[in-house]
Amino acid sequence: MKYQFTSTEELLHFLEKELLSAAEAIEILDISKARLGQLVKDGKLIAVKQQPKIFLKSMILEKKEELEPLRKKYRPYDE
Repeated sequence: MKYQFTSTEELLHFLEKELLSAAEAIEILDISKARLGQLVKDGKLIAVKQQPKIFLKSMILEKKEELEPLRKKYRPYDE
């Protein structure tokens, strides 16, 4: 996907809206910090920046959709 911005303000708005910290990603995915690190290490989730870890919101939401059926299958006691 290619992004184009016509102004600095537009870029800043995009970054504010679309970038998530590791803590925000953990909260959205409902996983532990260790699990997030493992997803990154295994290449199943790509960090935009490594220190501190920053993720694109769209990638986190895609991963959430992928994890929800697995969570229902392997953790039925959570419901």
